[in-house]
Amino acid sequence: MKIILVANTDWYLYRFRLSLANHLRDHGHQVVFVSPAGRYVSQLESQGFAWRRWEVGRQSVNPFKETGAIFWLLRIIKRESPDLIHLHTIKPVLYGSFCTWFQKRILLVQSITGRGYIFLSEDMRAKLLRPLIKAIFRIALSSDRGTVIFENETDRDFFILQRLVMPEQTSVIEGVGVDTDHYSYTHEPAGVPIVVLAGRMLWDKGVGTFVDAARILHNKIPVRFVLVGEPDSGNPASIPIETLEAWVKEGVVEWWGWQSDMHHVFSMCHIVTLPSFGEGLPTILLEAASSGRPIVTTDVPGCRDVVSNGINGFIVPAQQPAALASALERLITDAGIRLSMGKAGRDLVVQKFSTSIVNSSTLEVYQDLAGELTGGS
Repeated sequence: MKIILVANTDWYLYRFRLSLANHLRDHGHQVVFVSPAGRYVSQLESQGFAWRRWEVGRQSVNPFKETGAIFWLLRIIKRESPDLIHLHTIKPVLYGSFCTWFQKRILLVQSITGRGYIFLSEDMRAKLLRPLIKAIFRIALSSDRGTVIFENETDRDFFILQRLVMPEQTSVIEGVGVDTDHYSYTHEPAGVPIVVLAGRMLWDKGVGTFVDAARILHNKIPVRFVLVGEPDSGNPASIPIETLEAWVKEGVVEWWGWQSDMHHVFSMCHIVTLPSFGEGLPTILLEAASSGRPIVTTDVPGCRDVVSNGINGFIVPAQQPAALASALERLITDAGIRLSMGKAGRDLVVQKFSTSIVNSSTLEVYQDLAGELTGGS
């Protein structure tokens, strides 16, 4: 098959879908990446894959620009003539669905990688857009030649309950997988314990909660709190750089910015946390667990699916800095618990979340969809 993988950033394709592309190629399939231009395009192409430019504004609601983006993607699809197109993140899912509406021979796979800003935020803009986005989803997810992949059961149930998709058109594949060879187990370093929150610097990732927890523990016990990642200007929940710099100046957190080698970051720290408001399935926590780090996260969809509470980490309520601080304090002050949880997390990822497992499951979805629509021939 010729397969197109589409996302709203080249970073997403490089970070989360390159392993899948290699797996597909190893099984005789041709893969083409489609995304806006960015710093990772050359790395995708250096792996021997074709890439096609598609510019789409992640925050834009300008009808002329959005219509232009739809027709741009339509031209790419017509020119490439794929057998299957796999869409990731909200705008590609919506726009790609419309582009394939009258091209009945193309198989359609849509990945819902979390509920995102529209469904998680309580600000006025999100509330106003929510009914419109729901209506569009009902149309976009109704293809009789497609399937919708969710990263956790809770998100799948939410979309079904909201009547955005039919149950028989859904699958659940837990995340995008972790390269357990690259994210190998490492012993924690000596010195003052370091707690890391890694990801895009967004309010709904719980960055504010993390900073408040750092304030609680800052003068109580020896510990360093570190933020790793950049703001995301394309997301309404992005944290201003001025705010991040003010936190650093306050002295409660360090901000290491964007880091290309996350396994090195994990090797330098003792604990990883993500106090998010909601995720698909947080790859960063799985990579941390694969590296042998205990994790602390919140009792929300996606996050709670990667932690067995008390075994490989702790689960705490979302948006409660005191609860987060209490769980982190227990790990900060007890190296024995960190060690046992780190080993348990590594075992969990190897057994359930490795790229080999996830990639095989994704290819199986493709093959099942093709078989259903050709009568199994």
